This record gives sequence, structure tokens and C-alpha cells, in this order.
Amino acid sequence: MFQYASAQNLTMSSGEPPKEDDSDGDLAIATKPKSKRPPLYKVLLLNDDYTPMEFVVHILEHFFSMTHAQAFEIMLTVHKKGVAVVGVFSHEIAETKVAQVMDFARQHQHPLQCTMEKE
Repeated sequence: MFQYASAQNLTMSSGEPPKEDDSDGDLAIATKPKSKRPPLYKVLLLNDDYTPMEFVVHILEHFFSMTHAQAFEIMLTVHKKGVAVVGVFSHEIAETKVAQVMDFARQHQHPLQCTMEKE
């Protein structure tokens, strides 16, 4: 009852097989956009002549989870060079750390300065 069409029956009247539309010849390739990593920010402590060294060590231990030895080394760097990087974080975390350190220093009436800058 049913007849299946053969490849010869699928030809056009001119005897050529049907062509696909390839007028521009270019293939569209779907590429997945690569997501960029968010920029990182350095948190810096600045030296001053009034904040006690022990207070700086306490801040580094408490807010940056450093050991006493690590905190002492960073404190000496701040004292000798005037500034030191105490951590590298995403923008939100760096901003929070800076605010926490500044608030804590103000509460204890110390002029310690903490800033952040893009890495």
C-alpha cells in the first residue's frame, strides 16, 4: 500500500538534490561568555605617631585572623614603612574590614587609619 520515496525520488525537476540555504556561508557559533573574576582590593593600615603597637597587633589578630607572630610582623612593617597591606579581599569584604577597623579605633580613641585600594 505505502511506497517509500527513494533518494532518486527526492530530486527536484532539474535532477539535482535540493540545496540548503547557505547564502552567506557563515556559521553561527554559540559561545558561552566567560565571566570575569571580580576585582580584588588591598586593605592597608597606615602608621601614625599615637596608636600603640599593641593595639595594632590586637586589630590584626581580631579582624584579620592573624597569629600573634604574623600580626607583630605586619605591625612592624606599618611602623617602619608607614603602610602595610593586611589582606586582599573582594570589594564588599574589604569595605567591611575597613569600616570595622575604623570604628574600633574610634571607639578606643585612636587615630589609626585603614584604607583600601584596587589591586
